[in-house]
Amino acid sequence: MDKKAKKRFDVINKKLQALRPRLAGAKEQADDLDEIKELEDEIAKLQAEAAELKAK
Repeated sequence: MDKKAKKRFDVINKKLQALRPRLAGAKEQADDLDEIKELEDEIAKLQAEAAELKAK
């Protein structure tokens, strides 16, 4: 993994660390179902990108 990919991977991991607690909180207080769906989609997208970077 080159420097640019490593940097992107680190940024993705930081975003994931921030999004996971937000998702847990949104699920506890499920007054906005769209927010839960958006957070799940964003997490899935970032996880897929991280997996792609790891595969390189």
